Amino acid sequence: MNILAAIRREERKVEKQVRGLQRQLEGLKSASKVLGNSASDELGKARKRVLSGAARAKISAAAKRRWAKVKAGARKAAS
Repeated sequence: MNILAAIRREERKVEKQVRGLQRQLEGLKSASKVLGNSASDELGKARKRVLSGAARAKISAAAKRRWAKVKAGARKAAS
């Protein structure tokens, strides 16, 4: 019976934690209602990452150099 009592105590403890989490969730929901749709829209959307022209050019040049090495290696292997 001791094991059963321990399980019931643990169950009550977990249920208490669940109730606390539900209260926190309700608080967050009510806060988002107060802030309006703009707050929830901002949370759901990821901002677009913008690269400068110079950064884009560097990335392009590096990719071209890598592919040139790959193609040179393929030509040597074919010969």
